Amino acid sequence: MTPVDLHPSGPRSPEQRKREALERLARDNDVWVATADAAGEPCLVPLAFWWDGEAVWLATRDTNPTGRNLCASGRVRLSFGHSRDVVLVHGTARMLTREELPAEVGDAFAAKDGWDPRKDHPSYVYFHVTPQVLQAWGTVPEMPGRTLMRDGKWLV
Repeated sequence: MTPVDLHPSGPRSPEQRKREALERLARDNDVWVATADAAGEPCLVPLAFWWDGEAVWLATRDTNPTGRNLCASGRVRLSFGHSRDVVLVHGTARMLTREELPAEVGDAFAAKDGWDPRKDHPSYVYFHVTPQVLQAWGTVPEMPGRTLMRDGKWLV
């Protein structure tokens, strides 16, 4: 993926942003995960992830704030990249136990990151995050048109 030019002559096309967003999802190792509890207390943590081409898979303990928040509400925001080349996903999360997790998903997650939560503490569970909204932008000129997916459907 080509880095974003900090002094662009103009915004990238939506098609280019979609292509580069998908490359980031396939390539990056970590994502910032934002959740909130029932009282609205925010929680922001970095987690390893795996992108299966349609959804993001996360693993975390069901006993920590992120796991509890995801189990309770199923609402999550994910931020990939940095502030000058960000992919932001608003999604819905569904929890799966180790026993419910398809073996091929666990194997792919472990192969990507080199860490297998199935072999870690028993409180680790997985979350299947379905993107509802996906936005991608680099700098201010790319703010208009940054929404590439809405209601789980690609706009480009």
